[in-house]
Amino acid sequence: MDNINVLIVEDNPNESEPLVALLKTHGYTIAGVATNLKDALNIFYNSNTIDIVILDVFLNQVPDGIAFAETINAVPNASKPFVFLTSATDRTIFERAKLTQPFSYLLKPFNELELLYAIEMALERFYAQKNVFLSEDQDTVISDAYLYIKKGKGLKKVFLEDIIYIEVEEKYCNIITKKEKFVILISLTKILNLLDANMFSRTHRNFVVNMQKIEEIIPADNLIILSDNHQVTLSETYKGIIKKVRTLK
Repeated sequence: MDNINVLIVEDNPNESEPLVALLKTHGYTIAGVATNLKDALNIFYNSNTIDIVILDVFLNQVPDGIAFAETINAVPNASKPFVFLTSATDRTIFERAKLTQPFSYLLKPFNELELLYAIEMALERFYAQKNVFLSEDQDTVISDAYLYIKKGKGLKKVFLEDIIYIEVEEKYCNIITKKEKFVILISLTKILNLLDANMFSRTHRNFVVNMQKIEEIIPADNLIILSDNHQVTLSETYKGIIKKVRTLK
C-alpha cells in the first residue's frame, strides 16, 4: 500500500528493525520509530502524515503503550487507528488494552501475513467511519431532540443530548458523541442556527459545547473539561459562557 505512513512504538531494536524492513518491503512509509512514551507522543502530535500506529504494550517494562493509546483517544478528531503488537499475555493487561479499542491485538513473534492483513483492515475500518455530507444543499433534519446525519446510504438519528461538542475543521464540522464522530460539510455558524442556544454554547471560534456535558471550567488556562475527558479551548471572546453556568458563591 503506497503513501501509508506508519509510526512504530517499540523499545527493542531487535523487534522494530524486522518490522521496519517488512513494512518498507510492502510499500509502507515509516513516519518514525519511538522507544518511549514521550517520543511517541512527540512524533504523533508533530507529524501531519501518520496514518496508523503499531505499538507494544510495554515500553521499558512499563505499560506506556496503553498510556499512548489512551492519550491519542482523548481527542477523537486527532486519533488514528492503532494495532498492538506485544508479548504481553496477561489477562489483566489485555483487558486494559482492550478498553482503548485497538483495531487488533497481535502477539509476538509476529506472523507477516497476519500483521499485514491487520494493518490493512485497521485502515479500511477506521477511514470508513467518517460519514460526510456531500454538499450543504442536502437536507438536514433537526428537531428539538435530535438530528439526522448521513451515514452510508441512509440517515442516522443522533440525539442532541448525546452530542458532547462540535468542532469546525475548515469547511467541515466534527460532531463528537460518546460513541461516534460524524463529519458534516456545513459551517459552524449555520449549525449553530439549527441548535438550541440554551443547550449549546460557543467557547471558541472553532468550538461549540453541550452545556450539559461541562465538567469543569478553568478560565486561567482557557480550558473547558467535558464529559469522557474531552477538552476544548475557551477564548476570551466567549468567557461569557461562565455566566450561563449556575455557581455557588
